[in-house]
Amino acid sequence: MEKILILGLSKSGISSAKLLNSKGYDVYLTEFKSDVDLKSVEELQNIGIHVEYGQHSDKFIEGASLAITSPGIPPKSEIFKKLNGHNIPIISEIELAYENTDVPFIVITGTNGKTTTTALTSHILSEKFDAPYCGNIGVPPTSLVDGEYDFFVCEVSSYQAQMTKSFRPFISCWTNFTPDHIDWHEGLENYFNAKAKLFLGKQAPQYAILNAKDAKLLDFANKCKKSKVFLFDTDECENACYIKDNSIWYKEDGQVEKIIDLAQCPLVGHHNYQNVMCGIISAKLCGMDNEDIKKRIMSFKAPEHRLEKVREMNGITFYNDSKATNPEASIVAIESFNNVDVALILGGRDKNTNLTEMCDSVNKHIKTVLLIGEATERFEKNLKNNGFDNIIKERTLEEAIDKAIDLKPDVILLSPACASFDMFNSYEHRGDVFKQYVLSK
Repeated sequence: MEKILILGLSKSGISSAKLLNSKGYDVYLTEFKSDVDLKSVEELQNIGIHVEYGQHSDKFIEGASLAITSPGIPPKSEIFKKLNGHNIPIISEIELAYENTDVPFIVITGTNGKTTTTALTSHILSEKFDAPYCGNIGVPPTSLVDGEYDFFVCEVSSYQAQMTKSFRPFISCWTNFTPDHIDWHEGLENYFNAKAKLFLGKQAPQYAILNAKDAKLLDFANKCKKSKVFLFDTDECENACYIKDNSIWYKEDGQVEKIIDLAQCPLVGHHNYQNVMCGIISAKLCGMDNEDIKKRIMSFKAPEHRLEKVREMNGITFYNDSKATNPEASIVAIESFNNVDVALILGGRDKNTNLTEMCDSVNKHIKTVLLIGEATERFEKNLKNNGFDNIIKERTLEEAIDKAIDLKPDVILLSPACASFDMFNSYEHRGDVFKQYVLSK
């Protein structure tokens, strides 16, 4: 019986183990952490899967023909070195799913916006097709491969993309590219190349969708020779989706069609209009008609923690953008508001990224900044050096919300530009605390 190794007791690891076990492989799952969910361990062991935790033992590694890795394990880790030493090939769970299904993949990748775009694309397609979302959004595609579906709309992180070898999507969409995950990939160019794998060589999709407003991606479009390329946010090519006269238009082979008025889009900000354009292109390439696309866009609700409208109270609109864990993501949220009084809550665990562009955006769009968390001092210094002085420092998120309400702005925006781990368990936890406190007022 062929032995296959699973790295990590994650959702994707558990799903991969179950899939391979059902196909008759001898499955070994190894988890380095000691603090694990024992129920999951017992469940796997009861169906004949070997599980260890607290180590990656030689016993589990030896004799394996293949390893399936979880996204969080970096290539420079000791377990990767061991596997390479044993000449054991390593692939991602995404690739394992691809090898076990004939369902076409629509891939969404990018530094920011990919979760919203994935959820929106699945929502649009679901008017006509069975097209569940999966991947980095939280649903392992291996958990779906035994079902009958038309498409998988799959959010793919750079971690997952790097560990693919033959995964070839039907459509690949790249929302944007900004510096992130540089330590994991050991360099910015490695980070870019990990995502680029989904567009080049034998993995090149039938259709490639790229952001024309991102200079690096616009240049990269010229390298996608094996795919039919569509650009969004421009009308200067034969295949495109763009904004004109306050509406979104679709163009294929020079033929132009109006899809939806911006006023009918439920999402806020230009970055979200870009997400909508990505969804439109994918839907059109899958054969959907314009009225169905428009109807589904209008009924879409943004995923939690991504410029999520929480409530209106006494003339103030509250937005939860806790997913903005880097300055680039916060810039997108900040620049969604023009000619309104915005109180911005910033701060958390500092990633020590460059703040210049974010400070420029704050100067143009924000009236008041409220700082919390470990990043307070550096953020304050950078904002002041950039000429912005209307800064309030608070100890807790709740105190920042209370102070912001006292200011009576038009908008209170939580978009921290930082990780959450100084005060919260995750960005979801931070966003939930924000929402619960705002809704309690």
